Formats: sequence, C-alpha cells, structure tokens
Amino acid sequence: MKKSAMLVASTLLTLSLALAGCGKQEGESAAGGSNGQQKAEAATVQIGMLKLTSSAPLFIGIEKGFFKEENIDAQAKWFEAAQPIAVATAAGSVDVGATGITASLYNMVSGGQKLVIVADKGREQQGYSSSALLVPGDSPLKSIEELKGKKIGITQTGSTYHYMAGRMLEKHGLGLGDVELVPLNSIKGLMEALKSKQVDAVLLNEPNISTVVDEGYGKVIAQVGDEIEYQTSGIFFSPKLAENKDVAERFLKAYAKATRYYYDAVLTKKDGQIVPGEHYDEVVQIVAKYTDQEPDMIKKGLPYIDRDGKLLESDIKTQVEWYAKEKLIDKAIDTSEIVNTQLLEDALQKLGK
Repeated sequence: MKKSAMLVASTLLTLSLALAGCGKQEGESAAGGSNGQQKAEAATVQIGMLKLTSSAPLFIGIEKGFFKEENIDAQAKWFEAAQPIAVATAAGSVDVGATGITASLYNMVSGGQKLVIVADKGREQQGYSSSALLVPGDSPLKSIEELKGKKIGITQTGSTYHYMAGRMLEKHGLGLGDVELVPLNSIKGLMEALKSKQVDAVLLNEPNISTVVDEGYGKVIAQVGDEIEYQTSGIFFSPKLAENKDVAERFLKAYAKATRYYYDAVLTKKDGQIVPGEHYDEVVQIVAKYTDQEPDMIKKGLPYIDRDGKLLESDIKTQVEWYAKEKLIDKAIDTSEIVNTQLLEDALQKLGK
C-alpha cells in the first residue's frame, strides 16, 4: 500500500512539474521569451528639423505612432535654419538630422566632421512641381538658353538654388560665367526681386511658385525636376546612431512606413495627374499642424519623396563633383564615407511590401 501511495505521489509530482514547465514556456512565448519575438529595447531618438512640408513623413511617423510601434520615442527638436541641423547631427546633439544637402554640409564633412546620409527627404523628380525657374509675368524670356547675360536670383552662394541654377544652365550649353547670380538671402527676397523686376529670373519652391503664378507677377519657364534629378534634402544619422544597427533599422522601418503613407496619400498619379489618395486630407492636416500653415497652402506645396524613402545615391556623387569643380567646397570627398543605403535596405526587407 505504501509503495502504491508513493508511486502515485511520484507520478503526480512528475506530472505537475511537466505542466509547470509547459506553462512557463507558454508564458515566455507570450511575453517575448525564448519561443516568442523579443520586444525591441526602448530608445529615445531626437530629430533635428525645420517646420517644412518636406518633413511630412517624420510628422506622420510621430502622429500615427509608427515610431512608437518600433519602441522608439521620436522627439522633434526644432531649428530655425538648415546648417545648424547638420552641425548638431555630426556633434551628436541630435540623433537624426532632416535638412537640405548643401555645399556647406560637404565642407563640414571635408573638414573632418562625420554624419551619414541614409534616406530621402525630398528630391526634384520629373513630372512633379517642387522647384522651378520663373521670370516676370510680362518677360519675353521663354527658355533657359535665353538667360545668357541675365541676372538670376538665388538664396545664397553654395545653396541648393545655386546648384540647381548651375546644373540647368550646363544642360542647355551655358555656365555660371554666362549669367550673373544674385544672392538675395531669403525666399521672400526672391519673390520681391521678381515682382519688382530687379532680376530677370529666380528659382523658387512650392507653395511660393503657385503663389507667384496665381498673383500674376511671375511665370514658370522650367520645372527643375523636368531638367535634372536632384536629391535636395536627406535624413542624416549621427555617427553614434549609425553604429547602433538595431535602433537605426527600427527608425528607418518606421520612416519608410511613413513615406509610403505620405506617397499613397498625396503623390499617386492617374493618367499623368496627381490624384488624392485615401488619406489625403489627413496628411494635409498633419502637415498643417506641424508647420503652422493653413491646409490650403499645404496643398500647393507637397514635395516629391520616394515611396520607400530611398536616396538618389548617384546624385550625391554628382553634387560633390560639381561643387568641387566650382570651388564651392574645399575638396571632393569620398561619398561612400557619408552615404549608407544598406541600413534602409535592411529595414525595408523587414518591413516587407
């Protein structure tokens, strides 16, 4: 009898231990243990940016919770100008920089400061209005070739507008020596100079192009995207973030989800014309909220961004060579040292179609 009782007790003990083990395994799986997916480590990422429509995917990623889904606390840190963002990113004061790609950025890199360009934040693309060359409304000028000997207004020497002017002139058999570039320091200055005819042409971006045309004192003679493909701005990583592959990929996974949301809402075309997508009004409202602009103004100036956030890598090399040729940067730099497209490719693979 004792033997029977001991045998029953032993059997019950073995069974209870087995059940406990199963319960533990199931619990580990549910909580992200050995049989489940580990929850990503929480990370705070500070993003240096301007209140521009080209930052739309970042606004969407924050507002829609795409970064939170990757356990990333994405915090906007606002700046008043572009260059300080690049400086702050290289110094590690912010983890991510979202701003224009200019000669001053390349000079900073050639001087020994480090950052990594990882994704698209806005580019000139054929068939989309982003930046354009305008002349006064009553000007007889109709083509880029006719600008020889004329004054062209740009924002600053070494700016994106300087680059666009030079590249477009070269495409049409001219050079910067064939025109007089007039730095006017601001978009407002460009618009005023065009209106008062202090210059023969200016480069402007949306929504300012639409404003000028609607008011009748200017007309477009060339869309930059129809003339050249140009990576105007990008997403930069600080060296520290670029080295943290896990957080870097998770950030880009969320960013790519946001660029797809943005593209499908405001950039899809039908029969060659942009048609509002399902989330068009929502995206406009989000951008209006973060840029402190009216929705009607936002609708005039939604820039082209690659659907997957992919960088136009070949143009970065073209830019460096052009700026070096024009002696706007001290020396050409190896673009492989400042461009990393693999992080985004890996993130896209995990995100899926």
